[in-house]
Amino acid sequence: MIVVVFGVFLLTILVVTAVAIVRTENLFVAVMLMSIFSLLMAANFFILDAADVALTEAAIGAGITTVIFLGALALTARREEAVSSGRMVPLAVVTVLAMVMIWATFDKPRLGDPDAPVHQHVAPWYLEKTPELIGIPNVVTAVLGTFRGYDTLGEVFVVFAACIGVLFVLSAGGLRDRSKEADAESIGLKHHLIPKVVGRLLVPFIVLFGLYVQFHGEYGPGGGFQAGAIIATGIILYALLEGETNALRALPRRVLLGMVVGGALLYTLVGVAGMLLGGNFLDYSVLASDPVVGQQVGIILIEAGVGITVCGSLLSIFHAFAAREAS
Repeated sequence: MIVVVFGVFLLTILVVTAVAIVRTENLFVAVMLMSIFSLLMAANFFILDAADVALTEAAIGAGITTVIFLGALALTARREEAVSSGRMVPLAVVTVLAMVMIWATFDKPRLGDPDAPVHQHVAPWYLEKTPELIGIPNVVTAVLGTFRGYDTLGEVFVVFAACIGVLFVLSAGGLRDRSKEADAESIGLKHHLIPKVVGRLLVPFIVLFGLYVQFHGEYGPGGGFQAGAIIATGIILYALLEGETNALRALPRRVLLGMVVGGALLYTLVGVAGMLLGGNFLDYSVLASDPVVGQQVGIILIEAGVGITVCGSLLSIFHAFAAREAS
C-alpha cells in the first residue's frame, strides 16, 4: 500500500513538473525542471523494479543530458521567443494522443500478472535455462548479452553512429581557438570553493561506482550501458570543476574517438573469435573449455566494449558542445 501511495505521489509530481516545463519561458528553468523530471522518472523505474533502466535514466537523463542542454543554452538566448502562431492545433493533437494512450492502458495486464502475454512466450524459458546455460544470477544481463547478443551489438553501433553524426553536425560550426584564451586553466568551477570541494570528493566515488556497475552486472543491476554513462558523468563533473582543458589532458579527443571505435570493435571481435574457434558469431561457449565459463568470459568482454563505446561517445559529444563558438 505504501509503495502504491508513493508511486501515485511521484506520478503527480511528474505531471506538475511536465506542465511547469511547458509553461515556463525561461530556458534555464526549463532545463533544470527537465533534470528533476528525469530524477523522478528514475525513482519510478526503481519502484517498478527496473533498476537497470533507473540507473541509465539518472546518469544520462538527469546528469549528462542536463549538462549538454546547458552547453546548448550557452549558445542561445536564455528566454523563449514568443510564438505568434495559434496553439489550438498542437493542443488538439496532444489531447487526442493523450486520450488514445489512456484508452490503450485499459487493455494492459495487471502489473506482475503471471498470465500476462509477456510471461507466456520466451520469458519462462529464459528463467529456466539461464542458470544452466549461462550460470549468472542476473537474467537481464544474460539475455541481453547472449540470447539477444545481435540486438545489443546493433544498439552499440547505433550509439557509435549517433556519436559520429553529432560530431559531424557540431563540427559544422566554429570551434573556440584555445590559443587565444588568456587563462585556459580558469575555465570551469575550480574557483568556487563549495563545488570544488564537494565535486573533488564525489568524482572518485562516481567513477568507482561506474566500475562496480560495469563488473558487477552479472550479479546485480548494471552493465556496460549504465557503467559507461556513470563514468562519463564523473569525468564531465571533473571537466566542470577543473576546466575542459584539464579534462582533455586526462582524456584527449583522440583517445575518446579510439574508445568510441574500440568498444564497438571489441564487441565485434568477440563474435568473430567465436567463429574462428568453431562456433557461431557471438557464441561465447567456445571461448573456454567449459561452455558456461566461456559464456561468462564473453559477457564480460562484450559488456566492456559496450561501456567503452558509451563512455567515449558521451564524452566526445560533451566536448564537442563545449568547443562550440557562441553565435
